[in-house]
Amino acid sequence: MHGMAEIARPRPLERRGLAFAATGIGCLALLLMTVWMMPAVPGPAEQAERLRSILLWQSLMPRALLAVLAGAALGLSGALLQHVLRNPIADASTLGIASGAQLALTVALALWPALLVLPREMIAFSGGFLSLAVVLGLSWRRQLDPVTVALSGMIVTMIASALSVAIILARGEYVMSIFIWGSGSLSQQDWSGVLSLVPRLIFGVIATVLLMRPLRVMSLDDSAARSLGVAIHATRLAVLALAVWLAASVTAIVGVIGFLGLAAPAIARYRGARTTGEIAFGAAIAGGLLLFSADSLMQILGPGFSDLAPAGAATALFGGPLLLLLLPRVRSTLGLKTATAVPLRRLRRPETGLALLAVGLILLFALTLTLGVSDDGLVMSAGPAFTELLPFRLPRLLAAGGAGAMLAAAGLVMQRITGNPLASPEVLGVSAGAGAGLTVALFVVAFPSLPVMLGSMAGGALLTFLMMMALMARSGFSAERVLLAGVAAGALGMALVSLVLAQGDMRSYILLLWISGSTNRVGAMEAAITIGALVLLTAPLFFLGRWLALLPLGPDVARSVGLPVAGTRLLLALLAALLTAAGSFVAGPLSLTGLVAPHLARMSGFRRPGHQLAAALMIGAGLLVAADWLSRLVIYPYQIPLGLFSALISGPYLLWLLGRKSDG
Repeated sequence: MHGMAEIARPRPLERRGLAFAATGIGCLALLLMTVWMMPAVPGPAEQAERLRSILLWQSLMPRALLAVLAGAALGLSGALLQHVLRNPIADASTLGIASGAQLALTVALALWPALLVLPREMIAFSGGFLSLAVVLGLSWRRQLDPVTVALSGMIVTMIASALSVAIILARGEYVMSIFIWGSGSLSQQDWSGVLSLVPRLIFGVIATVLLMRPLRVMSLDDSAARSLGVAIHATRLAVLALAVWLAASVTAIVGVIGFLGLAAPAIARYRGARTTGEIAFGAAIAGGLLLFSADSLMQILGPGFSDLAPAGAATALFGGPLLLLLLPRVRSTLGLKTATAVPLRRLRRPETGLALLAVGLILLFALTLTLGVSDDGLVMSAGPAFTELLPFRLPRLLAAGGAGAMLAAAGLVMQRITGNPLASPEVLGVSAGAGAGLTVALFVVAFPSLPVMLGSMAGGALLTFLMMMALMARSGFSAERVLLAGVAAGALGMALVSLVLAQGDMRSYILLLWISGSTNRVGAMEAAITIGALVLLTAPLFFLGRWLALLPLGPDVARSVGLPVAGTRLLLALLAALLTAAGSFVAGPLSLTGLVAPHLARMSGFRRPGHQLAAALMIGAGLLVAADWLSRLVIYPYQIPLGLFSALISGPYLLWLLGRKSDG
């Protein structure tokens, strides 16, 4: 009996086949449920039946097949990217490919419509491949280290997204539909999307089969692959081009489908796929089934003929948790030692340095108040002209300076709590968590008041930061874990934001303004609230210098001198969350001021907590005051929103910081 039981037990390959068969049956059941739950079409019986038949065969069925095809293409693309880069969290979303393709199509639609004579997938491919080239170029110095590739992709995605939002805001409602499309809508009115994607997927499968031998050899290290006759660089370029082309084809047809290329290979490996071919084609099958399931559920749960959320926004909700689950598998081959890569010095007279910073901030503020631009060039305002412009310039500069100071303080507190100089509201995803809180407020209250919005943002920021602290404590607060976990938390928070953005209503415009960090509508009341929040939230920090000095030394040292670590961290985390909510409410989630300002203060030689805090406050205020001023000058008569312009300035600094190698 025992032997018979052993003979009857399915082998691994059979178990995988049974699993996929069961999943396929489940998807068929979802399709039948979707058809059965189609809303009744109003009107006479014969006309209603005809319309229902049209909806079934010209909308629902092509949509179901397109979901399978698009998911398969993205799954295959993700498997190729992960294999050739030896990075388990590589896909079109994490490497900036999707955001680059979206930026290219946004530019073509909004700024150069003449480019639309070209095939859309060609435009999307050029943007996606350019973004990937930037990521790989930034990571080449570190030998395509997985951590550096992922983090460079995060920054490129942030910059590309900032540019896309800036263009959308500049063009108004004309391209508001880009965000609906950008959330990955699979809605179809005919079979054109399916007919367009089928030959591309077939070509991708054939090309993958032809590249299978060098792909298998590339599972070894580069030297071994060269000894077997594989042209490493040519093969890698061909595989990357194929992966980007598959992802760009899907993006051009249905929009951005977030993190599917990350999930599908992980599912294939979990189901037992081990060889290169099994992982690649298993990922294609898993991707198709996953996207179809997600889209069917959104249709079933949605009211009437509308979806609960676009399929891309729904799949993005899984991206953050999946990244967190995959973090233990990511290994940095070179060791990210950014904290020690920056040369440090100590000022002998920090009070003198603070005085110089204060004088510089006052001079900068005076310059930005008086110097502007007109059709005749730069103009220095004085007398009556200055008096007329003061009510417009002063509030927005005060708000920008206050927001920069609060974000700088939040970043310094986070760095002190975690003992990691790479922590900040933007990098840890805390700003995105604040956006998720704002999203909840917009869902619960149609027109929330300012206190409700700030309170919900503070709650989202605090919840995200506490979650990040728990995750970092388990990983020893290592630099790469901090940043990669921040990517995951930020992806999850922004996925929630994208659910509202995809609706295309007034709530979407409110969130767009928040993402951009625009100060155009700031008045005297908003400026006064910002300065009041700055004073109220930063004043206690100057009395908590002992806490800020002891926490970076570790919990054991802090406890040995009588510091209640858990309560101290919770109180400081609450202050950091409030600072993040108030600062990002004005500057948006992308400014990176919370990372840059404490770093510049530390590099300038301010080492004691009180001195570093004061310096960071002034540097953060100066950065955003200068960014707000320059955003009105560089493309006059148009303006770049404050948060986006600051991200475009600060992003390269973070890339430089990541690219430095430790001298020790």
